[in-house]
Amino acid sequence: MTPKQQYYKNLADTMISHLEKRGFEASFVPDRQAALEAIMPYLTNGNTVSCGGSITLNEIGFNSAVKDANCTFLDRTTAKTPEEKDALYSKVAVCDYYFMSTNAITTDGLLVNIDGTGNRVASLIHGPKNVIIITGMNKVCPDLDSAYKRVKLSAAPPNTVRLDKKTPCAVTGKCADCLSPDCICTHTVITRRSNIPGRIKILLVGEELGY
Repeated sequence: MTPKQQYYKNLADTMISHLEKRGFEASFVPDRQAALEAIMPYLTNGNTVSCGGSITLNEIGFNSAVKDANCTFLDRTTAKTPEEKDALYSKVAVCDYYFMSTNAITTDGLLVNIDGTGNRVASLIHGPKNVIIITGMNKVCPDLDSAYKRVKLSAAPPNTVRLDKKTPCAVTGKCADCLSPDCICTHTVITRRSNIPGRIKILLVGEELGY
């Protein structure tokens, strides 16, 4: 490991004890290749899998791997009509493994996510049997206030550009706390523990991933 990856591992080791106290499963891997290898056992025959929109998942190779795997993949991007979306999301709600990243995570184990339509945070909160969260250590924040600021100032603006949203932050790069029809900051969710021990599994990756 590089010195930075070793630093990330040291920090992750400290965080893992806090996460486990909150009912999460947690582990650390040094890089994106190791992250993909760690999740491949979930992408096997008999498992129903889905995911939220995530740059991190794409960067570790999940989007390609899941389509080549033997699992049943519920791909939300294939639903074109409201009826197809309703039918797909009803299946996602009871899938075996739901993959996502987190917008921010604090050193003492709080997850902070801000969502537009709410499908991602809804699956995090309730439904899928297991939620697998993959996050780069660049998303670690010292406390809840800095985590919220990270999402609003560092994560949301580039995502609005990526999604071609017509919001003030997409133009200025700065959050305006807007109520635009294109606003992606609709639902703010703080997850402080897993009510079902081990349902939420967090994979900390020792490099920068996502926004």
